[in-house]
Amino acid sequence: MNPILELNDVSYSYHTLDGETKALSDISFSLARGEFTAVVGPSGCGKSTLLSLIAGLMKPESGSMTLNGDPLTENSSKIGYMLQHDHLFEWRTVYRNVLLGAEINKALTPEIKERANKLLEQYGLKRFARSKPSELSGGMRQRAALIRTLLLEPELLLLDEPFSALDYQTRLTVSDDIGQIIRRSGKTALLVTHDLSEAVSLSDRVIILSKRPASIVRIVPIAFALEKDTPLNRRNAPEFKNYFNEIWKELNHDE
Repeated sequence: MNPILELNDVSYSYHTLDGETKALSDISFSLARGEFTAVVGPSGCGKSTLLSLIAGLMKPESGSMTLNGDPLTENSSKIGYMLQHDHLFEWRTVYRNVLLGAEINKALTPEIKERANKLLEQYGLKRFARSKPSELSGGMRQRAALIRTLLLEPELLLLDEPFSALDYQTRLTVSDDIGQIIRRSGKTALLVTHDLSEAVSLSDRVIILSKRPASIVRIVPIAFALEKDTPLNRRNAPEFKNYFNEIWKELNHDE
């Protein structure tokens, strides 16, 4: 089966009046349909830059990117982008926040509205549809943000530290919740995170980046022998510590 996303020798540099700063160097990898992949690396190495390139917010200096075999040269409606903060607007109800992407894309059809209602019900937010975001917990707000992202049925989800604004306990439960939602939806996901535990608990593979300019050091396949394979159950499995230590050592082998 052909990959849904493919990057070949992608490089990018930031240019300022003070000169050039190389952020990414010859990044190559592909994502299979339905795969959940995490990207980890040192702070400031260019992880979020990588997502911005894939999202079409910036253009690579060299290399190529394809989505379903077609050149990925600009922002695509087939890609959903979930950021660190939920960016729900307080003057809009939860339901109207969920519809915002469809409004911006001029795709607010009766079918989309019906799908929004179904997703709110499916993910436990139906009774909060007319509430304001301030009435929701942090985890519920993230679920609303995910529904907004899923509403237009993107084929690829980009997740940029989506749980980092939550306290630790909430982060565990919300990452488990949202991880399972994404799995059940069959979407392909690319997660950027600083949290190695999060990367191991959520993903099928972990891409390890070097210091800036980032290149791929190694790609670690992740597999658990669990009857019920969920992010929370993975954290208690014997394989978890081994994967964590393996990735930790790769990130810190020069120190």
